[in-house]
Order: sequence, then structure tokens, then C-alpha cells
Amino acid sequence: MKAPRGTAPGRRGVLLLGMVAVLAACDSTAENADENKVRSDTEPLERRFTALGPLTDAHWLGFALGEQSRVPAPGPTDIRVVGFAQLRHGAGAAIIAAGDRDFQPEAPAPLPGPLADFMPQGANWVRSPSFDGEVTRDNYPGAFYLDPASDRVCFDTVNPSVAIDAGL
Repeated sequence: MKAPRGTAPGRRGVLLLGMVAVLAACDSTAENADENKVRSDTEPLERRFTALGPLTDAHWLGFALGEQSRVPAPGPTDIRVVGFAQLRHGAGAAIIAAGDRDFQPEAPAPLPGPLADFMPQGANWVRSPSFDGEVTRDNYPGAFYLDPASDRVCFDTVNPSVAIDAGL
């Protein structure tokens, strides 16, 4: 006995659903490819990390955490902003020397693959949790590693907000 028309998906319906699933998978792959594109603009970083001063020679990524999952979680999306930038000449040493920040040797955690080519060779990274708090204004998680010899900074943050004094 044949099922009444309209109660079960026909062969065309199953094929159509399959095509929609394939197209959706292709679309998310294209988005993930853009997410791995290393950026070099400094303006978004300078607006968020005002305590670092002017930046040049930036290489960074901004991407949604958890996007590699097949099923996205509902609710707000956390954005990780991670990378490197060049501070003005002498800024690394000046930041380390100023105040009671207690910088200690500490290397950054492994960074996303596309940034590996931009890791400064021979860097002697130092970090201070109190300086991290100054840069983030304690509004979001972030770590800032300085190499005073090269005036390079490595940053790894989640949801960095624009500083109020950055002129929105």
C-alpha cells in the first residue's frame, strides 16, 4: 500500500534536503577560510590597546571561538584577537621600567597556525598581569607579552573592547 501523498518526503524532497546540507557545509568552509586570513591593519588594535601607543607591522587574527564545532552554540559569540605588532622605538623598555608592574619571563602559549611565520625569532618575552589589566582596563581577558630588545608585543585577548578614550 502506498503512503498518502504529502505524508512522507519523496525522492525529490530527500535530494533537495541533501543539496541544502551540502551547500551549507560549503558556505561554512568559505567563512572559515576567511577567518584564517592574517590581518595587518593597526587601527582596530590601537583603538583597543591604547596603552601600547602607536603600532606598526601588525600581523593578527580575529575569529569566533568555537566556530570549528559542527553545531554552533546559541547566544553571544566570543571573539579571540591574537597576534603581533611593533611598538614605537624604545616603548618596550619604557613600559617595563615604568611603575610596579613586576614583569617576569613568560612565553606566549602556542598561537594559531597562520601566525607561526610571524613569531619573532629569539624573542625574550616578559609579561605582567598588572600590565595586562592596564591594557584591558580589566574589562576582558587578555595577555600582553613584550620583547624589549625588539619592541615587539604579542597579544592574546578575548572580546577586546574599544577604549572609551579611543574616540569610538
